[in-house]
Amino acid sequence: MKLTFCGAAETTTGSQHLLDINGQRILLDCGLYQGRREEANLRNRTFPFDPTKLDAVILSHAHIDHSGNLPNLVKQGFKGNIYATDATRDLCQIMLADSAHIQQSDAAWLTKHQKAAVEPLYSPQDAERCMRQFVTFNYDRPMPIGDGLKATFIDAGHILGSAQVVLDLKDNATSVSKRLLFSGDVGRGNNDLLLDPAVPENIDLVLMESTYGGREHEQTQGARNQLTDILRQALKNKGKVIIPAFAVERTQQILVVLHELFRDNLIPDVPVMVDSPLAVSATEIFRLHPECYNEQMYNDLFEKQNPFGFEGLTMVRAANDSKNINQMHGPLIIIAASGMCEAGRVVHHLKYNLPKPETTVLFVGYCADNTLGAKIRAGDKVVNIHGEPIKVRARITGIDAFSGHADHSELMDYFKRITGKKERVWLVHGEGLRSRALQAALQEEYPDKEITVAKLGVSVTL
Repeated sequence: MKLTFCGAAETTTGSQHLLDINGQRILLDCGLYQGRREEANLRNRTFPFDPTKLDAVILSHAHIDHSGNLPNLVKQGFKGNIYATDATRDLCQIMLADSAHIQQSDAAWLTKHQKAAVEPLYSPQDAERCMRQFVTFNYDRPMPIGDGLKATFIDAGHILGSAQVVLDLKDNATSVSKRLLFSGDVGRGNNDLLLDPAVPENIDLVLMESTYGGREHEQTQGARNQLTDILRQALKNKGKVIIPAFAVERTQQILVVLHELFRDNLIPDVPVMVDSPLAVSATEIFRLHPECYNEQMYNDLFEKQNPFGFEGLTMVRAANDSKNINQMHGPLIIIAASGMCEAGRVVHHLKYNLPKPETTVLFVGYCADNTLGAKIRAGDKVVNIHGEPIKVRARITGIDAFSGHADHSELMDYFKRITGKKERVWLVHGEGLRSRALQAALQEEYPDKEITVAKLGVSVTL
């Protein structure tokens, strides 16, 4: 039995881990690498394994850095099953189609500006064909998926349908059995919508995310007060509040909180525009999967006013309606994807509104290094958008308490709750500094365990 780290090793994007067992090859996640254009293009187009020799993919959740290269995998000859939860499959249906349109748009832009034809990474047809290979089963149902291999999804509390993957492995040649946990992305708990992460049991080996190693989030209980203060000041200035937000989970979480603030008269009634076709579609899917909700959200959905349909909320799909938002005068709130400001309609809103001092840009999620969002958050006074230098005069602020990822202390607590030997641990899905910070803390508390920061391309024997 062997595990090879093919992505999300000392970085937070491109999650891919290859498991070899009894002559079978199983890929854990198949995410897009996001970063500098040339490096991302090379990594995404070139798999470090033969897609035609893969037997199956097990998908932890629908975020593009975990699922986004599946259509390309299928395009290059992968014929096996893609195992996921029901909600993950439904979200991938819209997210992969959206990603395909982005691939086409990027290729068209490069073709125009480089004066040479550039082929998109994959097409909407590739995304549609990929969806035919999904096989779903829900939480807490052990599923045999190969010789000596059984998978169980348990709730990760990160986004709708997100799973920790528990793999029961048995090597036929040696009769050695191991229980491997792939954490996927771990939620914080006490989420406004979702259940808390489930506790993995009897684990021997751990493949664990480390996105926020060495970093602490703000406390969730203070987030509403902070958001209230930011919005009151911004709306008092009669400006627009632009919230770059991931279309899936973060947008819906912010809508739930805004609904409560309006309901309790904590902020003035102003229009709220969700300007993202993907976010609009995702919100519809959220309504279909109440099995993922915590008790309060479940009761609110069925017994009280729908938090995804409050008065003053407008869901924007059409491009012309999106353009018209920039002709509207404040105060109003615009929630638009993408959260890292690398694509989507939020880029156009930023281009139009960043030079205006009455504008407030409120970040509510993680921005990877070298993204437009990271540069704005870092305080750059001029940023490049669509090839043009744009002055930043807007007020820039952020709230980290809405993060869907567990922070350092929460990851430490998560690891503590895992039962079993946990004899070997590999840290993935974190920038090198973050992974090493978590490694040092875990090693200090658990000196008897072998804790390693995964290296890209390295294989380990299980």
